[in-house]
Amino acid sequence: MTTTMKTALLAGFALALFAGAARAADYGVWERPSTGSHVHFYDCGGKLCGKVVAVKDAARKVEIGKFIMHGAAKSGADTWKGDLTDVGSGKVYSGTVTLQGASLEVKGCVAALLCQTESWSKVK
Repeated sequence: MTTTMKTALLAGFALALFAGAARAADYGVWERPSTGSHVHFYDCGGKLCGKVVAVKDAARKVEIGKFIMHGAAKSGADTWKGDLTDVGSGKVYSGTVTLQGASLEVKGCVAALLCQTESWSKVK
């Protein structure tokens, strides 16, 4: 095997590994039922991030590109904890995101006593 072939083979192998890792770190796009907004959840440096990527209501267009979650820490098998931002109001809540099969449970709390949970559906 020539050096060029070895290099090409190694580069192809490294690219395949990188592509696989990138796919594994993408949790998909989910729809928030209360607003119809679409949020892309993905791995960001070993933590969980979520960014608004689409909205149904034209009045919410300014929310596209804003983070609702940035750097949440993994706290269980399919659970992350961190700050959740309501991009409409700018308020920040203590949040938990749990992947449960075909749904994503998003829970936001104020003072750990007043909590609200939404079940989001996967878009893609």
